[in-house]
Amino acid sequence: MKKTITIFGSSLPKEGDKEFEDAYLLGGLLAKGNFNICTGGYRGIMHAASKGAKENGAEAIGITVDLWGATPSEYLTQEIKCENLFERITKLIEAGDGYIILQGGTGTLLELSAVWELMNKGLITKKLAACHSAMWGDIVPVIDKQIRRENRTTGLIECFDNVEAIADYFKRNIG
Repeated sequence: MKKTITIFGSSLPKEGDKEFEDAYLLGGLLAKGNFNICTGGYRGIMHAASKGAKENGAEAIGITVDLWGATPSEYLTQEIKCENLFERITKLIEAGDGYIILQGGTGTLLELSAVWELMNKGLITKKLAACHSAMWGDIVPVIDKQIRRENRTTGLIECFDNVEAIADYFKRNIG
């Protein structure tokens, strides 16, 4: 049975934007590495990753919540509807055999924080988690430093400069 990687990221990038193209490439690379993907199911990074995955033979699961009146991506192979944002975040985390956090804003920060805290507190099994972008490369070490000061588990989140390295990391360690 294929493993599923949950991908978090912004809904704002459009086709042609670097963030969109990176997510599309990542979805395809994960599909070729024998992974399915799971996203929040709407536009931007979620749409791009779903498109890349589906075009390369993988399942593209979308976990949605109708708060914004948005239309789910046409590349989803399965949609799971949630009642509220917190149920959605919980289901996104539960669906993942690993997590990839791409460029995003406060919603993506919330998702990263939830994954990180649940693993650190032992409330979910530790799984691979990788961030992509200079923004996360700046933020993750700052938080890891604080976690170290608190005598908690560090090194739970890996940072990468390119999506090819992330896909390879997951293939080597989960695939």
